[in-house]
Amino acid sequence: MKVKGLRWVIIGLIFLATVINYIDRSALSIMWGNENVEGSIAQSLGLTKNDYSLILNIFMVAYALGQLFSGKLFDKVGTRIGYVISIGIWGLSSFLHSTVRGLFSIAFFRSTLGLSEAGNWPGAVKSNAEWFPIKERAIAQGLFNAGASIGSVIAPPFIAMLFVAYGWRITFMVVGSFGILWIIPWLLVNKAGPKKHPWITKEEQKFILEGQSEADQNATEGTKGLSLKEILSHKESWAIVVSRFFLEPIWWLFVGWMPIYLFDVYGFNVKEVGMFAWVPYVGAAIGSIAGGYVSGKIIARTNSIDKGRKTTILIGGVIMLIGLVSTVLFGTTPERFVSIVFVVLFGFQFAIGNVQTLPSDLFSGKSVGSLAGLGGMIGVFSVIIMNFLVPIVAEVSYTPIFIVIAVFVPLGVGAIYYFARDIKSVEK
Repeated sequence: MKVKGLRWVIIGLIFLATVINYIDRSALSIMWGNENVEGSIAQSLGLTKNDYSLILNIFMVAYALGQLFSGKLFDKVGTRIGYVISIGIWGLSSFLHSTVRGLFSIAFFRSTLGLSEAGNWPGAVKSNAEWFPIKERAIAQGLFNAGASIGSVIAPPFIAMLFVAYGWRITFMVVGSFGILWIIPWLLVNKAGPKKHPWITKEEQKFILEGQSEADQNATEGTKGLSLKEILSHKESWAIVVSRFFLEPIWWLFVGWMPIYLFDVYGFNVKEVGMFAWVPYVGAAIGSIAGGYVSGKIIARTNSIDKGRKTTILIGGVIMLIGLVSTVLFGTTPERFVSIVFVVLFGFQFAIGNVQTLPSDLFSGKSVGSLAGLGGMIGVFSVIIMNFLVPIVAEVSYTPIFIVIAVFVPLGVGAIYYFARDIKSVEK
């Protein structure tokens, strides 16, 4: 049997895994509520906003470590088995949220969820490096990132509906089952890489392999990846690490705190959060695909990876900055606020897909997961700092938080231009 466009089936499954990933991680914030929200997690377990901040950061610390460890894991065992391990553990962890009785147990399962969910990102970057030629990698990354946005679109109304009908414990059981079921089609379809997959056509195999870097083309199963020390000896690697440190908090601020913001500032209940919180992620989904498309078009027209990546990242950065400034100046109603965040997340995803593609532009497959995981870990540590500060600053106002992450935008974009003067393979 031969399957035309097999690479799109592979990225389609990873897209679906990412949708599940974001439904699982969003469930806690949507159902958290506060002491006044009937049947919410906070009311049921007697937990506070400070408890939420602690739990969120426990997740983020585990997620940061998971980025690094899973990057190495995927480089060692490959994307097929790496995904089985990652999504199997996160599906079970999400399901077991239904059994929690207090702060300690919810923190424990949140940590195992963070460790395992992190693997989705270096795994996707590595898979895209294997299955797509350079000129298509940004659009593949955009499709993958769109899964995060679509998951965030689906999660608020879907989880709110389940919460209203069955309560938060049953809701965790339902969403936790999705990841475990996903493993079945993944094992059936992803039998091997493009060099050896029995279903791939000769035309697609040639298109993929000839469109990869010289280092990727020359790599064999015995080729060893570089150590982190060797990777960081190249200045270009720091473009990814520094950029993600400054840019990641922009996305995570809204993922982790937007439902709480709507609870606090506008007095929303869980159902109302479900009606509003999904809207900005439509912008993110559009930005994911648009950023990959624009980057690919520029690369095809100019034959320059450097121009394609940098131009797209710069455009996304400008959109983000305008949106974040607007949250302070014009976000005075819930309708205006979510509309402005729509623009912010469009700009973020327009840029970030190209930032996340950089490891595969710079290195061959055996090192891609390691650099992608390291960049993700450093980005998450920045988010952890933010999560400690948000509940403290928010007691007075959320405005300083929006100002700080607005300043982060030019720093993150500028790091790409400063450290990666010419984006191309650094391996001979």
